[in-house]
Amino acid sequence: MALTVASDLTVSVASDQNVNKLTDKQEALKKSIKKGDLKSIGISQVMLGFLIISYSVPLLSAKITEVVTFGVPWWSGISFLIAGAIALVMDKHDSIYSVFACMAFTALAAVISVIAIILYSVDIIRNPQSTCKFNPSTTCDDLYYSTRVSLEVKSILLFLSMVQAVISSAFACILYKEKNSSYNYLFMK
Repeated sequence: MALTVASDLTVSVASDQNVNKLTDKQEALKKSIKKGDLKSIGISQVMLGFLIISYSVPLLSAKITEVVTFGVPWWSGISFLIAGAIALVMDKHDSIYSVFACMAFTALAAVISVIAIILYSVDIIRNPQSTCKFNPSTTCDDLYYSTRVSLEVKSILLFLSMVQAVISSAFACILYKEKNSSYNYLFMK
């Protein structure tokens, strides 16, 4: 707000151009955040987190390998759940601080998914499916079925982690661009 005082001591109030620019920039940030449809990205991250956690349950009955020992499906699934929940919260609270928080957690989820991809790949290579050894009832032995289930579940979890890595990386890049375009107005709100 700009005040001007005339020589006859009348005061006139005019709107300040800087305040108008700040308000316009904040509205543009809110519109760009809403345009990105955060709900769909947040819901996809939450669903992938739940899928990874629920699909990893059969690994507990199979041969225990490094993936189960380190708890890869559980900490990666929980990180995806948290990143998705923060994206859903950001849909309601659209400020530059929520953009920064969502960007940080989404980038962390992307890094965690890359680590999970590496651990799943190494575990699949180290623990291949065993060969079928027929027992007297002309079926394969239990080790064959156990390693087959383990390999197939880890392959599914590897694929889901790849999908999560792509979603998290793309979303973190989008949020990074939004944060940079509105960085000058960080301390104004």
